[in-house]
Amino acid sequence: MGSYDVIVIGGGTAGCAAAYSAGMAGLKVLLLEKSIHLGGAITSGLVVPVMNCGENQINTEFYDALTAELKLLGGQVTYLGNQGWFNPELTKIALDNLMRKASVEALFSVHIQDVILKDKQIKALLISNEMLSVYNDKLENKDKKLSVSIGAKYYVDATGNCEIGKLCNCEFLEKKEEQQPVSLRFIMGGVDVKRFGEWLKSYDKDRNVTTVEEIDGEVHLSTACTWDKGTKWALAPLFREAERKGVIESQDWNYFQVFTVAGMPSAVAFNCPRIIDHTDTSNVKNVSKALQDGRQSILRLAEFCKTYFPGFENAYVSNIADILGVRVSRRIKGKYVYGVEDIVSGKKFEHPVVVSNYPIDVHSNKKDKSTLRVVKDYELPLESLMSTDVDNLYVAGRCISTDFMAQGAIRVQASCFAMGVGLGKYLAELEKHHNSFEE
Repeated sequence: MGSYDVIVIGGGTAGCAAAYSAGMAGLKVLLLEKSIHLGGAITSGLVVPVMNCGENQINTEFYDALTAELKLLGGQVTYLGNQGWFNPELTKIALDNLMRKASVEALFSVHIQDVILKDKQIKALLISNEMLSVYNDKLENKDKKLSVSIGAKYYVDATGNCEIGKLCNCEFLEKKEEQQPVSLRFIMGGVDVKRFGEWLKSYDKDRNVTTVEEIDGEVHLSTACTWDKGTKWALAPLFREAERKGVIESQDWNYFQVFTVAGMPSAVAFNCPRIIDHTDTSNVKNVSKALQDGRQSILRLAEFCKTYFPGFENAYVSNIADILGVRVSRRIKGKYVYGVEDIVSGKKFEHPVVVSNYPIDVHSNKKDKSTLRVVKDYELPLESLMSTDVDNLYVAGRCISTDFMAQGAIRVQASCFAMGVGLGKYLAELEKHHNSFEE
């Protein structure tokens, strides 16, 4: 069956959690990542903080371990009662450390060419030939291209877009009309955060939108504004004036959110721009246009901040995300298709991997059309992480078996951590029973 118990493809939030959990349980784990570091949305996408998902979460071992590791590195702060305010750069190092602790072998710059399938099981992955120097004892010749064959008993597709499931010709659930806008996050350095915080606190009195706190001698803050009219945004008049003057364009402020970053005392992170065109992330042309449009929008937003926000006079764009923030994409058909009615009803399951109360959060590219529905605790079943088409293929992350609206609630990082841990535990138990049966 191969030299590994588990191969995890995709070293993002869900993949790292699954690899760590399986490794800590004693399984031999290989983690394959196409980038040069782990972390996915957190590191490549600059998606911080981890959103709060309630007091009753389960399978939090990885989240707690990552929090503790980042605290040691000076890259974590607890703000607004949320421990998940992480430093994206230091998260790369923290994840390396956690994989070593769990004896997980992580390989970077890995590209999967194909899978070898037989009797509804993956027998091996075909890896592109730049890996020949690592695994030169197992070579495959497919379509006259040399590849490396790496096998395992269990495979976890944590690629976000279910790339392994696609190679296996699995059935999917997504519909063409079900799209959400993408984002391209960025960070500005050189900000006088204390001055900005003082101005912000006096300018916006709504503490449900704007907060400013001093933690361990450093100022931390958060504020937001959208073009939706459902909320009276204090910053909206500034954006309207900037739009009239041509500093920004209308779409630049369709969604605007900023906050500080742990371990970066003179930096402010942006959860924007939200790109309302080119939402189909399965299309390379759309992705390319979204990236280009996003970078142009970042230039305009940076100029807006320098013009209208006290404390930004000497600020500059220091980081732009390497990947788009994708909210919805390909979703596999699993043994249980998790639906929005399961969330709303709070349905209980025999094998839950996630307990969360994160709202149903579905973004729209139209004004006043986004959904943010508050809900009580709900559970996600393990069966939504199991492929119906391939017996030893599991999924974790935003590509799990859900309907469109339910995915809008379950896609966030804390839930991805939990489903990864739950899956890792399940595979360890599966292997334990398998070994007991053989004995």
